Amino acid sequence: MPSELAQNVFSLLKRDLFSEGNIDNAKLNQSLRLLAKWRSVLIQNTLLSHEGTRITRGPFKGMDFLAESAEGCHIAKLIGTYEQPLHPHIERISESSYKKVINIGCAEGYYATGLALRMPNSKIFAYDTNKKAQEACCQLAKKNKVIDRVEVFGEIKTEDLTKQLLEDAIIFCDIEGGEMDLLDLDKAPALRHVDIIVESHECLVPGITNTLKSRFSDTHDVTEVEDDGMRIFEDPPQWLLQFSHLDQLLATWEWRAGPTPWLIMKNRNNCLD
Repeated sequence: MPSELAQNVFSLLKRDLFSEGNIDNAKLNQSLRLLAKWRSVLIQNTLLSHEGTRITRGPFKGMDFLAESAEGCHIAKLIGTYEQPLHPHIERISESSYKKVINIGCAEGYYATGLALRMPNSKIFAYDTNKKAQEACCQLAKKNKVIDRVEVFGEIKTEDLTKQLLEDAIIFCDIEGGEMDLLDLDKAPALRHVDIIVESHECLVPGITNTLKSRFSDTHDVTEVEDDGMRIFEDPPQWLLQFSHLDQLLATWEWRAGPTPWLIMKNRNNCLD
């Protein structure tokens, strides 16, 4: 008996591939992504049955994660390869003396709780417009016993980025293209004096990366961290090594549809290093 997930995937494939009209590359690409996501979820469920929700690798090794993410891929977080090109910068943040982390676009709290665990003397202010994400973030923080240092809020606006909030803080921002409007130096001049790590959603807002780099060039040293999607999976579990090469690749795939580089923006008077 096919699972509900398999039935839903098959129904979508029939709609896209076997409905009236020409089959074009766009429909084939969409169907390929759908099947890859389906397979990724199956691998995720296998991992959960073998290893549970404890993260055993990567910068947040030891975190007891959730069974599912608020959005996007999940298994890459569980196995510790998620956004691997960013890991050296996560280590640098974790060893810093920031009193606050302003996590904008916290989703289920992977970074909010992870950084709270790594930075026991810091407070995490986590923001997300999605109510379910807010609830999941609180749940994850409670699960890992850091809820006393993780405050979860809804939307944050540019005018909320005040000198008082950003004092002794670093911003960690991932808001699906909304970074263009939020990180506005004219409306929030306090941004000139804070370190920022922001995911630039070039695939959603073409040109946004260069716009942000130019916008902060007078006050910050800006480093672009590109992500080619390739991952190094150190010491993979034996059960995964029995899978096909395709499944092993899908275990680290993060479902991205295009470029999403990160910008490491170090205020020249308050460097991350």
